[in-house]
Amino acid sequence: MINPILGQNDNSQSEIEYTRPMQSSFWVIIAAIILYGVIHSLLAALGFKQWVRRRLGDNAYRRYYRLFFSVQAGVLFLPVLALVALLPDEVIYRIPMPWMVLTILLQVAAVVLLAHSVMLTGALRFIGLAQAADPEQAEKPLPLVVRGMYRWVRHPLYTLTFVFIWLVPQMSWNTLALNIGVTFYTLVGAMLEERKLLHEFGESYAHYRAHTPFLIPGLILKKKQIDKNA
Repeated sequence: MINPILGQNDNSQSEIEYTRPMQSSFWVIIAAIILYGVIHSLLAALGFKQWVRRRLGDNAYRRYYRLFFSVQAGVLFLPVLALVALLPDEVIYRIPMPWMVLTILLQVAAVVLLAHSVMLTGALRFIGLAQAADPEQAEKPLPLVVRGMYRWVRHPLYTLTFVFIWLVPQMSWNTLALNIGVTFYTLVGAMLEERKLLHEFGESYAHYRAHTPFLIPGLILKKKQIDKNA
């Protein structure tokens, strides 16, 4: 219907009004992920860990901090997921059949490989349960894992996470905001983790890094081939 006063279509006006909540939802979710990342990074910072160690004592810190860190990471992410579910949203695309089946199968494979990769690094210690049961576990050096998916990429947990989140059969604006935020924060975290691993394992990790791609399998091999052809 044409508005006789404004001379424009009422339907187009309602579409504009409907789009504004979509835009607000997108940026609210991005802001929530940034806030989550700031809190998560502060709790992972060495200075904060040292402060907690001084307050709790060595024994309590070694036993419970990793478990606390894992639990809070999950709990603090719940409000972000709630925003994705509750804020106004709109579907961008749906993957049609039979391609939807393929994407779901790839997601299932990513979850299985993700679980296997966590097991290779020690699932109980990764979560913090091993340290809670035996504080001496916190002092034992972790071996450099180069088996399984770690043969193909240095950060398979992140690679498989990206596969899972970006192969969702239905993409909405809220899901897109979540995926962009998670991807950006994970990439930053992976680059910071590189420094930590290099400091922890030294030459062993430097050699591993020189021969194993960062996140995309085969990327280093392709680079070498380009250099040879040049």
